[in-house]
Amino acid sequence: MNQRISTTLVLLALSLTLAGQDRPTWPSTQIEMAPVIDGNIIDDAVWQTIPAITDLQQQRPNYAQPVSEPTEVRVAYDAKNLYISAVCFDQEPDKLVVNDNRRDGSLENTDAFIFIIDTYHDRQNGFVFGTNSSGLEYDAQVDNEGQGNFSGNRQQRGVIGGFNLNWDASWEVQTDRGDYGWSAEFKIPLKTIRFRLGDDITWGFNFQRIISKTNEVAFWSLVPLTIELRRISLAGTLTGLNLKNPGNLKLIPYVLTSLDNDHTMPQENYRGKLDAGLDVKFSVTPSMTLDLTYNTDFAQVEVDEQQVNLDRFNLFFPEKRPFFLENAGLFSVGAPGEIDLFFSRKIGIGDDGQQVPIIGGARVSGKLNNTSVGLLNMYTDELSEFGIERNAFTVARVNHEFRGTRSSLGGAFINRAGLGGLADDFNSTFAIDGKYGFGPKAQIEGFVARSQTPGIDEGQHAYQISTGYNWGGWLLNAGYSEVGKGFNPEVGFLLRDDFRKAEVLVFKTLRASEESKMLENRPHISYRGYWNSAGFQETGFLHIDNHWVWKSLFEIHTGINFTKEGVTKAFEISEGIVVPAATYDHLESQIVIITNPSKPISFNSRHVNGGFFGGKRYSQSGTLSVRLGDKFTSEWRYTHNDIRLDAGDFTTDIFGTRLSYAFTPSIFLQSLIQYNSVSETFAINARFGWLQQSNTGLFVVFNHGRVDGLPQSTSFIVKFSKLFDVL
Repeated sequence: MNQRISTTLVLLALSLTLAGQDRPTWPSTQIEMAPVIDGNIIDDAVWQTIPAITDLQQQRPNYAQPVSEPTEVRVAYDAKNLYISAVCFDQEPDKLVVNDNRRDGSLENTDAFIFIIDTYHDRQNGFVFGTNSSGLEYDAQVDNEGQGNFSGNRQQRGVIGGFNLNWDASWEVQTDRGDYGWSAEFKIPLKTIRFRLGDDITWGFNFQRIISKTNEVAFWSLVPLTIELRRISLAGTLTGLNLKNPGNLKLIPYVLTSLDNDHTMPQENYRGKLDAGLDVKFSVTPSMTLDLTYNTDFAQVEVDEQQVNLDRFNLFFPEKRPFFLENAGLFSVGAPGEIDLFFSRKIGIGDDGQQVPIIGGARVSGKLNNTSVGLLNMYTDELSEFGIERNAFTVARVNHEFRGTRSSLGGAFINRAGLGGLADDFNSTFAIDGKYGFGPKAQIEGFVARSQTPGIDEGQHAYQISTGYNWGGWLLNAGYSEVGKGFNPEVGFLLRDDFRKAEVLVFKTLRASEESKMLENRPHISYRGYWNSAGFQETGFLHIDNHWVWKSLFEIHTGINFTKEGVTKAFEISEGIVVPAATYDHLESQIVIITNPSKPISFNSRHVNGGFFGGKRYSQSGTLSVRLGDKFTSEWRYTHNDIRLDAGDFTTDIFGTRLSYAFTPSIFLQSLIQYNSVSETFAINARFGWLQQSNTGLFVVFNHGRVDGLPQSTSFIVKFSKLFDVL
């Protein structure tokens, strides 16, 4: 016990030191002759003339200790490109782990090298690039230091942004493996990223190396426990960049042919379609980009995962379409996944999941000095059989960042206007948001919004204020949200209507001693409560838990939940089974088991058992991951709910499997097969991709759906897109 206390005090002292220490600085090297991009760093004469960064420190497992394997990272640039190389020495190269070979595949728990560049040095936003020893291409945009993402019942607040893995840029990486370990060589065209022009420019810069065999994560600019690479305010600096305008104009046309059969029609037949469209990307300046799209299509995008609604609130399905995901962080306003003031799925997707044709649109996004600016205008066509008229969507966004303070102030306007000639066919939302940073450790942030809908005069407001502290293993959050009864953001998403929400989280990471087989414990307690405008509590959720994590990355989470559900109006939870209006107080246990995901076979499961609307719920879910080499990966997901209520018993089952075979990092075959027992739905989505630059290329897609054993729809699509680099 005394040893653990001593270790905790040491980590606290190191964290306090990190809060005030100077971050590392490295001079960039301008070169006249470019290196050969083949992954071979050691034998490349150009790279060997450039000094190497070698000082990395572990974040896991032995905090602040030197990296266990030597690492050399070099940075260079010329008039057109940024070059970064990494030599990752390894005494046991036969133990290198590759979990995935697809573009943007997970780099966690695998041997990988990842770096982030803050090209405005605003300590808020950046670009992430990474790879593994097989040459996987991994890229992402970071806004607001990666805050603002929503996953399940967990929410990370953010005024704008998040971590946008669906941003796909045009760049190159090559890797090499040998007795020394492995190496990676990156070539990032400057026109691919946004930056400020001038001489002697400084960028934020940080990188991490992941060593799978020791479950090790090491950084150049070390960040505290619970903090990730995307925390760009804690990055080091890259100095001495002399940057000029590289110019950028890209044309991305596509052609598509498809066969579709609606089996529910009286006369089944396959209908063929031939279509084409065009995207244009033009850099007005190196920091401001214009995107144009005509006859926009997303045939290559994976379908949604099946969900079952066991409550009376809305289900959240994330956006997956590339056009809307690019620069999505800039346009994000509110509390993502709960009070999304702009939710791009409302453009081109009907309320019942219909595909609404997108005629086209334009987007301007980028930076003017320290101010982020975004303007989006999209037009959708009518679907007369569903009563959907033509619509115009407009989103205007501005956010000013106060340099070096982790503070900002912004505003947004979101509008839908019907083009069918009806005077009152419109909806608007106005918002102001901001945040204030207390150094690197704490923030307070919030927003206030108002909607305007014809026929609604009262309760059209929404606001949120929250504060958070994240340092030294402590994660503390508290917040209050309110959504008026008449608040109606039609181009947004509300998890529920008319509520007042209070929430608090106290989370502590306790790192074990170096000699222990344990890595850390993460005790925490959280509460969230919802009340309606009449003051009646509709939900209360008190969660007490501890995560037990071993250095082998085996985890067990042991928790207990105290729940309250106030049902104001009886609702049908399953066919013929009605939950009466009443208040239900219950207790439930929660156990999560996670095995080491870097192994060829890994498993995670979640078990929640206890009271549920006056009865009992036994909920079991699990995912089995199976990997064969670096080519084949698969996930087998199953969720089972056994519900026993006074009004009757019922079960729900969802089965899903993802199968993927990567012939090369750019050629893959994927499938998603799902079954939902509630809707008696069986669906297959299979995709073949032959990627070229910036996620363009050839896609072949097959979709088939059945309900109650009867076929509903079948489609076969071939799409080809090509990037033409005009400037």
